[in-house]
Amino acid sequence: MSSKLDILILTAGFGEGHNSAAENLNLALNARCKSRCMDPCALGAPFLNDRLRSFYLAVTTHAPWLWRKIYQSTDKQDFSRERLPMMGKPEQKLEEIIRDLKPRAIVSTYPLYPYFIDRIFQRGIPRVPVFTVVTDSIEINAAWRKAPTDYWLVTDENTRHRMILQGLDEASVIETGFPVHPHFADIDPVSADDPLEPFRVLYFPTPKKPHVRRIAEEILNASSDNVNLTIVLGRNVRKLYRRAQEIKQKYPGRVKIIGWSKRVPELLTSHHLVVGKAGGATVHESLAAACPMLIHHLVPGQEEGNLNLLKMLNGGHLADSPGELAAHIREMLSEKAHGWRAMKRSLSRVARPSAADTATRFILNHTPEQSDG
Repeated sequence: MSSKLDILILTAGFGEGHNSAAENLNLALNARCKSRCMDPCALGAPFLNDRLRSFYLAVTTHAPWLWRKIYQSTDKQDFSRERLPMMGKPEQKLEEIIRDLKPRAIVSTYPLYPYFIDRIFQRGIPRVPVFTVVTDSIEINAAWRKAPTDYWLVTDENTRHRMILQGLDEASVIETGFPVHPHFADIDPVSADDPLEPFRVLYFPTPKKPHVRRIAEEILNASSDNVNLTIVLGRNVRKLYRRAQEIKQKYPGRVKIIGWSKRVPELLTSHHLVVGKAGGATVHESLAAACPMLIHHLVPGQEEGNLNLLKMLNGGHLADSPGELAAHIREMLSEKAHGWRAMKRSLSRVARPSAADTATRFILNHTPEQSDG
């Protein structure tokens, strides 16, 4: 029987990084083979999955201290031995998917799936290569590191080095970069020599209503009237639009409001600075666009490593207290924007806009050819 599918890509809806990496890899892989992206949690237990996603969003937005405790507790668990009761149906669904599609290789962007896959193989399904795409940086949870996988594809050399020091085989930890949208590779970012007239800031707010006005005003007041602001509301349009509109009316001609946009690569490459939370997708898209970043919201645990990476690359800072955003922007723009230009040049040297293609080539080079049998 011939294989129905070349590459099966697995994702989960707990944070945008998993979905973003999976969808971008699917775009890159589909140009060379037959791939498919699926979410076993959503397919196997849709009601429970929706509730858990809502809980995750609420806790990470409004009670990050609680998420820190939850995240730290997972670092001590052995998911090869301990089965989460709520994950029984997703694991069963994943087994059905693998039996039906018979992929030549499996790519997971969520740390728990490799444990499911290993048990599924033990139940008699023929083994195929498993690639785990680690969507965090620097600070890597044990759930990722202990996963029964053939390869870990990681975001950067610093993360690779850290994981090898923690005992992983260096031949199995591969630096490909975070798989951002392939279109990033087609766009030239704004130059470090740009005149900055005006200084364009891209702002991704969290669902917290009070923060939208404070953060937007702080950005716009940072440097007289030379700063323009684009607010991308995304899924928060209904909740935040009125607040954003108030800002637009207060600063006429300087504020643009966007709802949901598929043009994130264009937005990041055409702006001088991005202000957002430290999620894996946003941070690595900013790095791919060589766009300096200020973090206004940090989820303890997995996002701390993303901030550390930004600092190590001279690409960004944490600015989650009143006054810090304006202070950082003024510092960047002082002395003819010497600070911003230095950050921009630093990021230009390490940007990985072709990471999805790099990961695709590695996956296909380490996937066996289709055979009859």
